[in-house]
Amino acid sequence: MEHFYITLLLLFVSFVTLSFFFLFYKHRSNYSAGNLPPGHPGLPFIGETLEFLSTGWKGHPEKFIFDRMAKYSSQIFKTNILGEPAAVLCGAAGNKFLFSNENKLVTAWWPSSVDKIFPSSLQTSSKEESKKMRKLLPQFLKPEALQRYIGIMDAIAGEHFASQWEDKDRVLVFPLAKRYTFWLACRLFLSIEDPGHVAKFEAPFHLLASGIISLPIDLPGTPFNRAIKASNFIRKELLKIIKQRKADLVEGKASPTQDILSHMLLTSDESGQFMTEMDIADKILGLLIGGHDTASAACTFIVKYLAELPHIYDLVYEEQMEIANSKGPDEKLNWEDIQKMKYSWNVACEVLRLAPPLQGAFREAINDFIFNGFSIPKGWKLYWSANSTHRNPECFPEPLKFDPTRFEGKGPAPYTFVPFGGGPRMCPGKEYARLEILVFMHNIVKRFKWKKLLADEKIIVDPMPMPAKGLPVLLYPYKA
Repeated sequence: MEHFYITLLLLFVSFVTLSFFFLFYKHRSNYSAGNLPPGHPGLPFIGETLEFLSTGWKGHPEKFIFDRMAKYSSQIFKTNILGEPAAVLCGAAGNKFLFSNENKLVTAWWPSSVDKIFPSSLQTSSKEESKKMRKLLPQFLKPEALQRYIGIMDAIAGEHFASQWEDKDRVLVFPLAKRYTFWLACRLFLSIEDPGHVAKFEAPFHLLASGIISLPIDLPGTPFNRAIKASNFIRKELLKIIKQRKADLVEGKASPTQDILSHMLLTSDESGQFMTEMDIADKILGLLIGGHDTASAACTFIVKYLAELPHIYDLVYEEQMEIANSKGPDEKLNWEDIQKMKYSWNVACEVLRLAPPLQGAFREAINDFIFNGFSIPKGWKLYWSANSTHRNPECFPEPLKFDPTRFEGKGPAPYTFVPFGGGPRMCPGKEYARLEILVFMHNIVKRFKWKKLLADEKIIVDPMPMPAKGLPVLLYPYKA
């Protein structure tokens, strides 16, 4: 019996040794092609993933990029992220190359872990589902279509501030900003107006957002595992809403044009096929994440910077009060008002430059190609970083200085300001985000001044920037 256990132990050790050898060999073989970009692939399997993620957790996601730009090349370097051989393209030239070669040399790519959190009922990848969504969204998210929602956005913002901010001495800004943008997304995408119904989704959506870009370890208690459970819960709740909407459409209680949900239920594809209920739930889930999480980060950092820079606050206040004073007692904002918020949007853009909600995104090489004299093999992953231009003095002089005038006139040079991506894959919700941010700015500055309670609050990026303590502020309301 003792010999039996020894034999088993030797077999186990041999298996582990061979597994590590295979991983090491595969890891090295990925980098054996000629004339690859300079850089270091890191450890077998995990590569430099921990360094990539940990610089964000420490509040300085740009450090991973700039350290390697200084060490290897300011244009491109190789690494290994999320278990994949990758090249990071830096600067405006790198952004232009990737954005201009979408579906020619590169295509969108997400880690396989994303497909586990956002499983498709049709067994297609998140990449394929994204392509379908981009065909559905333009007619709802283009400026002409969004104009009719500005009054609704303003009304929701008013209710939000009345119930969550007013009559309070101090508040935590980040959770409240998430509540505001999530309420808007629920109302405009699903026509959910009951705050209690909206609140039911808040906690699981926070878990979901926190686990999207995390180590894909599916064990109880890990962010990845919690995100999968949250996704499953939300999809079940969405199915209930979808079934009720189908019944309401049949009975004439709902309008075919009232929101994206009705449109999805009533629109067929080229072959005349309608989406299944679960397919619609998948797509609405992605929309709700994209429709509120990035904007809530932007709104939070606008509050942060306006607290730190009173002279900027005063100019925003002056612009917004001129608009507010031109309105009747119960008159809501309209498209013309939004167009007058030029300085406010310049301020918001400077916030998006310094604290971009989208740190960057991945692509996959669908052909071998050459960039800046270096070979990129087919199948390699590519990453563009907003910070490689946003905080680069060659693109923005004195990059750490807060200066909204950068966006006056023609604004920044092409491919340097990329908070919404660029090219064919530019965020389709860019205009929607602009409206919800400006409506938020209008409603907060006409009600309050505020002061940060934590002067040096740490910022973490996981995967979006957020104040570690939620940005507590002391409120100073204006008298009515």
